[in-house]
Amino acid sequence: MSTNPRRRLAAAVTVAAAALALTVGTAAGLPAAAAAHTSTVATTQSAIPFTGQATDPGQGTDPGQSGGQSSGLGQGKGTQGGTNGVTPGNGTAPGGNAQSPNTGQDSNGSTQQEASPASAEESTGVVLIDTELGYENAEAAGTGIVLSKDGLVLTNNHVIADSTKISVTVATTGKTYEASVVGSDSTEDVAVLQLKGASDLQPATVDDDSVTVGDDVTAVGNSEGQGQLQAADGTVTDLGASVTTTAQGSEDSETLNNMIQVQADIVSGDSGGALLDDEGEVVGMNTAASSGSATVTGFAIPIESALSTAESIIDGEQTSTNTIGYPAFLGIGVQQDSQSTQSGQGSQSIQPGDGNSNSQSGQSGPSGSTSQTAGAVVAGVYEDTPAAEAGLTAGDTITQIGSTQITDGTALSSAIAEHKPGDTVSMSWTDADGQSHTAEVTLTEGPAA
Repeated sequence: MSTNPRRRLAAAVTVAAAALALTVGTAAGLPAAAAAHTSTVATTQSAIPFTGQATDPGQGTDPGQSGGQSSGLGQGKGTQGGTNGVTPGNGTAPGGNAQSPNTGQDSNGSTQQEASPASAEESTGVVLIDTELGYENAEAAGTGIVLSKDGLVLTNNHVIADSTKISVTVATTGKTYEASVVGSDSTEDVAVLQLKGASDLQPATVDDDSVTVGDDVTAVGNSEGQGQLQAADGTVTDLGASVTTTAQGSEDSETLNNMIQVQADIVSGDSGGALLDDEGEVVGMNTAASSGSATVTGFAIPIESALSTAESIIDGEQTSTNTIGYPAFLGIGVQQDSQSTQSGQGSQSIQPGDGNSNSQSGQSGPSGSTSQTAGAVVAGVYEDTPAAEAGLTAGDTITQIGSTQITDGTALSSAIAEHKPGDTVSMSWTDADGQSHTAEVTLTEGPAA
């Protein structure tokens, strides 16, 4: 496996706008990976690995499924299919849309043209976010908004999804902090971070007036992940806009409503950044942008909506869509049967059975056969995880978690999602020889949800 991590820029691509993560370069032996939720992935053919280096890396992954290249960014992450998308907060990948299968080329190859380095005033309260996706040998970049002097930071969920380490740099001082995830909401595409050891930071100034169509605005963000804030001027063109994701694997498409629509040159890396009014106050959080045309249409979550979700997270209020802290993690990838390929061989969707919604295209093996035992078929096991310690191997079928019968990968993900890191659960499985096993496993802390 390559020791050089792939780099991705947080972005959202949609039919009208969905989240997409873009990478530059691909590590040998690992398929390109996409974000963990349908609201952060736009693709018509999933290409997402189970996170981590499996003890049997040959199982269930196909690096050739990783999607095309985006001009100036390198390899797109899970971007097969779909043609004209929108990228959140990172607006459009330079050039923007998801790639056509196997072309390796972006549809228009454009890059950000109408932005300039952000001034000190525009940079106040805006931070640069860099993440490591340790289980995917990848890196990512995005933007955030400072909420408090002691280091609470608002950003998009898709900026930090799947991350195992987060570094945040305050643009005005250059000081870098390690950050932890307070919580995230993939449906609302909002996350809150806590900078460790931070004090006396300058929070962003939040607008207390209502934004209207025709208002002048400026989108500030870590454009194209260059490590320097850029400012793109624009105009509010609509309010209450809806942004709909493309369906991903077994997941249905989702919609972000009540978005601020702007004509501004938002690009990859701007996700989570500040949309400022003409007084320099934050009116929205950059979340998506169109692609495939000369004029970029951007979308921002109204700041009052983002803050409402953030306040629930900060207060530790559990909702049906958020995750407080980090999710529980078992440490496997699981296979699910899907439609046959044109060649007649079975193909599979691979989903981590760790309480999240990742999925991945992969081959079912030379014969295309799958296990006859009802349950979640293990495609790979990550080293130094609860699954590895329990003795699970590729080809095993998990049949029960606690008192819950497991019928497929989705059921396993749901069962794990009911638990927290540190919980000990009973797990039953059947190996490839048909022998039954049971073990107690203590779930660990997984990558950010």
